[in-house]
Amino acid sequence: MRKERFLSLAFCLCGATALMAREYHVSPSGNDAAAGSVEQPLRTINRAAQLALPGDTVTVHNGVYREWVDPLYGGESDDKRILYRVAEGEKAELKGSEPVTGWKADKRAKGVWKAEVDNKIFGNYNPFNDRLTGDWLWPYDASHVFHTADVYLNDVSLYEACSLEKVLQPDTARTVRDPRGSTAWWWAEVDAGKTTIYARFGDVNPNKEVVEISVRPTCFYPTREGLDYITFRGFHVSQAATQWAAPTAEQVGMVATHWSKGWIIEDNVIRNSRCNGISLGKERGSGHNLDCTDKRIDGTHHYIEVIFNVLRHGWNKEHIGSHIVRNNTISDCEQTGICGSMGGAFSEICNNHIYNIHSKHQFGGAEMAGIKLHGALDTYIHNNRIHHGGAYGIWLDWMAQGCRVSSNLLYDNRWTDLFTEVNHGPMTVDNNIMLSNYSIRENCDGIAYVHNLIGGIVENYDDGRYVPYHLNHSTEIKGFKSILNGDHRYYNNVFVGGGREGQNYGLKGYANVQWPIKAAGNFFCNGAAPAADGQGVTLEDEKVEAVRIEETGDEVYLILPYHAAALKNVPTTFVDAARLGKARLSNYGYETPEGKPVDLSKDYFGKSRSQENPTAGPVETIGGTRIKVW
Repeated sequence: MRKERFLSLAFCLCGATALMAREYHVSPSGNDAAAGSVEQPLRTINRAAQLALPGDTVTVHNGVYREWVDPLYGGESDDKRILYRVAEGEKAELKGSEPVTGWKADKRAKGVWKAEVDNKIFGNYNPFNDRLTGDWLWPYDASHVFHTADVYLNDVSLYEACSLEKVLQPDTARTVRDPRGSTAWWWAEVDAGKTTIYARFGDVNPNKEVVEISVRPTCFYPTREGLDYITFRGFHVSQAATQWAAPTAEQVGMVATHWSKGWIIEDNVIRNSRCNGISLGKERGSGHNLDCTDKRIDGTHHYIEVIFNVLRHGWNKEHIGSHIVRNNTISDCEQTGICGSMGGAFSEICNNHIYNIHSKHQFGGAEMAGIKLHGALDTYIHNNRIHHGGAYGIWLDWMAQGCRVSSNLLYDNRWTDLFTEVNHGPMTVDNNIMLSNYSIRENCDGIAYVHNLIGGIVENYDDGRYVPYHLNHSTEIKGFKSILNGDHRYYNNVFVGGGREGQNYGLKGYANVQWPIKAAGNFFCNGAAPAADGQGVTLEDEKVEAVRIEETGDEVYLILPYHAAALKNVPTTFVDAARLGKARLSNYGYETPEGKPVDLSKDYFGKSRSQENPTAGPVETIGGTRIKVW
């Protein structure tokens, strides 16, 4: 009887909790003093974010919302989240900008206009007076001071000039974004009451177009850390004045998790951030731009100190990471599409379309990529399309133990498709298509490269840094060791050279590594070559055209000039976790985050591979020379 009463009480309490969950509606026609119902919606998302409790939903309706949403509460569990969503079939734009009108033509130069903006529009933060700064930020022109602000004409950002003279008599900017050149520049001066902006709009009258300036440092970011289990779904987010996000600093993107657990960021369009689109990164208390402010030690030792600081600050699987970032379109961010120092551990990043990252190429440093993660422990990065970036496609820096990079489509990235830096392994890279001029750059140990298509240069090096490795599936440090560049596995990959003389296409660069690599079942052509005999099949006498990507609208096709029969002649053996063995230093096998053996039985499309003689490369069954890959 007592047990029955207890169960009855429990069901009643669960039912009461479910009944207490609320849905708040937000509309531009609403009022923040209203109840938040469909009939009486709130005016701002941020007002709803001060009210929403675990289990509640915030539904946002058609309109433009110019605000910084700073949630007060997080959810309690995966089943009791706070959901922020756009109403089905509607469009909600969350902007870090404000429109500017009243432009006056500057008589000194045709196409140049001037606007005076009252500083009240900025509140207590004026990005036109806030310099870009941070560890490992290295402007390409040391004399040019950049700011977090930006100016947008019809949602396209202009280039920041270093002086008014450069707006009046501009240089032509030829970049990844504008290869034919652009003279669309801006410059601003700030005084006590106003900010004066000069901009070159060319033949366009800005008073007849939409001109906006970034005024907020972020769009959706809790100032309190540790707000867990938030879902952010379906928004168009743009035009925030985000600051440079070093791995030794508080990392703020237009959408950012602020040192928490269990967020889901999905189905959004995120574009035009001064620096970062999405941040899963570090908080401020464990260190903020230490390399800039403390010259006692070098940057490597500063980051080692930060690692121990975050461990003392609760960096573990129980409290941090385990985020899901999926199905987003992220573009035109000048540092990263997605970044995160240690806060992105144990996460899944999948099915995102990321392009035009660092494409204006005005300032640079050591932190630019479509996806840039430090401490990507047990993180699964798969089925993303990353292209036309001005830097790296995916950059995994420090502590990517247990990470898996699978079935991504990478091409036309200016520097390298995949850069793995100072990681000890085990780490799995499988079924990826990597077709930029440089496909892989690494100074790591213990990576398994399986069934990839590698169409560019493979570069490896060793810079002697001592970096940590961890207990299995844990943030706890097991030891430190310098990188010895080796202990890799290269099985069943396709290497296609790109025609540059003297470059390392294939595995030639691994001929003298300190720890030997294991390689077999690979296919080499067009100048790509193995490091030693017996590593696969090399087409030495047959010159084939370069593998290439063809974009047709929203669809992407892989053009394979070699015939499927050539791959079938490669003697391959099925690859599983048992064959991969254990990474030499950590002595751990290639596993899923749950501790199960990694499953390599599926190809790029998720189709089963042959167990006897699987096809080299990412596609198991090749039906022709033109394959739809996105």
